[in-house]
Amino acid sequence: MAIEVRIPTILRTYTDGAKAVEGQGDTLAQLLADLESRHTGIQARIVEDAKLRRFVNVYLNDEDVRFLDGIDTKLADGDNVTILPAVAGGMA
Repeated sequence: MAIEVRIPTILRTYTDGAKAVEGQGDTLAQLLADLESRHTGIQARIVEDAKLRRFVNVYLNDEDVRFLDGIDTKLADGDNVTILPAVAGGMA
């Protein structure tokens, strides 16, 4: 099962600069563990205490996984996962 994972610029140091990598897994948790096996350190930047980090957004086929099953979201062959750091800002 091949799943494309789009990597944000800030995490590309873990993927040797690759904008997208392929991974495998039946759930998002398994996919992230698979990525960790080939891109050491990336999982800790996305997950903390078996939950997605607060300021990291993960989308499955353009749907926020927090509105699905979070880290336990089921994946299928051909899915696209996008990891995006949350952006905040504004004027004081």
